[in-house]
This record gives sequence, structure tokens and C-alpha cells, in this order.
Amino acid sequence: MNPVHILAKKGDIAENVLIVGDPGRAKILSSILEDPRIVNENRGFLIYTGKYQGKVISIATHGIGGPSAAIVLEELIMLGGKNFIRYGTTGALIPEIGLGDYIIVTGASYNQGGTIYQYLGENSCIASVPDLEIASSLASNFSKEGLKFFLGNVFSSDAFYAEDEDFVKKWSSRGNIAVEMECATLFTVGKIRGVRVGAVLVVSDNLARGGVWISKEKLEERVMTGAKAILDTLAKI
Repeated sequence: MNPVHILAKKGDIAENVLIVGDPGRAKILSSILEDPRIVNENRGFLIYTGKYQGKVISIATHGIGGPSAAIVLEELIMLGGKNFIRYGTTGALIPEIGLGDYIIVTGASYNQGGTIYQYLGENSCIASVPDLEIASSLASNFSKEGLKFFLGNVFSSDAFYAEDEDFVKKWSSRGNIAVEMECATLFTVGKIRGVRVGAVLVVSDNLARGGVWISKEKLEERVMTGAKAILDTLAKI
């Protein structure tokens, strides 16, 4: 089957791929690569391929939410992608996590239905967890860089603006330390397709502290600061 959204060819996409929601973030991160070239612009899914420490790596945009992320992951796999790390933003659900801190995701909760139901075809649940080797390598590399991070479970939501006043209490009491929108789908589709997926998130806001947001400039700075540890992980897989 050939991709219909990503108009790239086999050979354009590396086996190791950094995936992000925001095309602007993909563009900024591509500056770290040696000789980056853009291999897709269709549908706004910007994808760059270049080298990092001698290893060919792609940086791809997956858009917002599970359905978009699933489409991009599927098509990147069709084009040769095998190892993936999502690098996104998240809202913290516990007060001790600060703006700009990093979360290395160890699992993702989700509501039944939607994209994952379409894959499973029944009301069963799959263990939505990252590849252990990738998660362990990420933790090791973040430690080496001296970057503060938390290990924990997140809740993958399908509705950014549907949170009510009980949202934080409900999902944090279930062992989730943050909320985002793609990890559960990426981990699940990755398992079904036999590829490895991990995730690192930068905390952009803290819902347990009243929803104060990080500045655009500070967020960009933290994204770039954490990029080395993530690319080091991809380069050594």
C-alpha cells in the first residue's frame, strides 16, 4: 500500500524518526541535523531528513490528535520507518511538575472508542506502553544531560477543550501525571504494526496549578535543550 498523505518515496524516510505535532517544531528541530532536506510538505505534514552523528534521521510532523497521528505513523512505516520518538507538549496534572520540565512517558491511558476502537474492533483494551529499550535509553540520556524529568503515565485525550472542573482530580487519581493527545494511539498502532515507539513531552502548562502557560520563547528553548538527548537515543538504536 502506498501513502496518500505523505508524498515521499522509499529512501526519503529514515528508519529512525523523531515525530512532532507542530510543523513549526519540525522546522526548528531540523536545524540540528546535518544537510537537512525537506521530503514532504503535503497536507502540512512537514518532514525533514538529514544526519545526526552520522546516522540518517527524519523529523516528521504528525499533527494534532490520535487520528492524524495514526495516519502519519502508518505512512511513515510504509516508507521504511521502524523506530519512533514522539516529542510533544503536555499539560501537567500534578502540582510538583514545573513548566518546561520533561516527562518520559511510561504508559498512556485513554477512553475506549475512537481511533483505537477502529483498530481493535471490539471493546477490549491494549497495553498502551512505549518500547522499554527506547524509554530506558531516553531516561539515561536525559540524566547524562542533567535535565530534570519525570517518568510516568499520561492520559491521551481526544478533546482539547472538553475538560471540566473534575478533570484534573479524576485523571490524576488514576495515576496519570499529565494530559496530551497522541501517545496512546501511537503506542497502540506501533504495537500492532511491529515498530518501536517512545515519547518525551515538554510541560507547557500545569492544570493542577490553574492552567498557567509557558511562554512561546521559553517553550522553544526547552524543546531545543531536550533535543540532544532524544536525538542521541535515536542515533544509537
